[in-house]
Amino acid sequence: MHSSWLAPFSVRTFRFQWPAALLTVWALEMETLILGWYVLVETGSVVQLTMFASSLYFGTLLAPFLGVVADRIGHGNTLALMRSWYMVLAATLLTFTLTGVLSPGVVLLVAFLNGLVRPSDLAIRSAFMAGTLPREHLSGAMALERMTIDTARISGALAGASMFAMLGIAPTYVVIIVLYAIGVSLTFAAARGPRTAEPDPEALRVMQQSRTSFWHELKEGIAYVWSRPALRAAMWLALLANLSAFPLTNGLLPYAAREIYLADERGLATLVASFAGGALIGSLTFSAASRRMPVARLMLGSAAVWYAMLVVFAQMSTLYGGAMLLVLAGLAQSYCMIAMVVLILRAATPAVAGRVMGVRILAIYSLPMGILCAGWLIERVGFAATISAYALFGLGMVLILALRFHADLWRVEAPANSA
Repeated sequence: MHSSWLAPFSVRTFRFQWPAALLTVWALEMETLILGWYVLVETGSVVQLTMFASSLYFGTLLAPFLGVVADRIGHGNTLALMRSWYMVLAATLLTFTLTGVLSPGVVLLVAFLNGLVRPSDLAIRSAFMAGTLPREHLSGAMALERMTIDTARISGALAGASMFAMLGIAPTYVVIIVLYAIGVSLTFAAARGPRTAEPDPEALRVMQQSRTSFWHELKEGIAYVWSRPALRAAMWLALLANLSAFPLTNGLLPYAAREIYLADERGLATLVASFAGGALIGSLTFSAASRRMPVARLMLGSAAVWYAMLVVFAQMSTLYGGAMLLVLAGLAQSYCMIAMVVLILRAATPAVAGRVMGVRILAIYSLPMGILCAGWLIERVGFAATISAYALFGLGMVLILALRFHADLWRVEAPANSA
């Protein structure tokens, strides 16, 4: 077992942490689908929908600070507290529902409070695994985590939509709260497990010093990225993808389902699950794809395919035609994002990898900006025109990046393409 990708399950903490993450992500995806649909139906406004979607990502700027908190009180304890926060907010929404005072304004406020910590969940989860698993198990654990996210998005969307349609919002929220509660219990159990090794006193002293110089280290990370063309190109692409590609699948699918395809919440679940299904296929097949195409070329090529699929998606008039395009877009997205992380980790030395990944996380902040601008444009020029404009802009910028960084990314002999 220890030589297989299931080897991480031989570690007690992972046996608790993995199902905790699965249940938490499942509940989060159910909430996102249900509340996005609720806001759109109650207000009829795509701008209100995009305000809801963007509010889930405004906590991106807090992610580095939550990382400092996690270093101080423990990554497992921080995860458990974060997930307890999700459960409290879900219980608050259930209370408002049962008392008959639930409104889009309340949903937007709760989504904002949720979004203050939600973007940090994956990063702290990864750090927790790094501190509790032997190094030889980390690759398998990361693959399992990626599958957790993709499969939970599929199952959570389908289950959430089905329960919402059949039972209504209150009974569905009872199920969501139960999922959070089990996830919190499992996370606390994982947090009580042993770490692989305790840092020595000198390491603790360095950690304490680094906590007081966050902005200095962030500036060093930005300078490091800027001095290396391959890293600079990857960060520009990350910023571009969050600004112009992810807004569709991370905020606008409820509008597409209801207004373009005239579908109900089950139709929305079909679209969400289609994109996540494509991403899951990409996660499972990335190793084979990366052996056939160097990683930097794969990143750029899959980004171009991703945008091309979004252009075609914007023209689709049937639900299942749109779903098929989203499968292809999810597949290309998965290749692009995984290749980007591989490129970044290869290009950054271990001493600065954390700071470089911190800069990468900050690129996500363009996502709420892209979502809000898309909502404003859709009300003025329509859905198809807006998505087409976003995708064509993104495709054009990918081509510019390929030309601008041709020597650093496209040449087979470039360091970014070396195995």
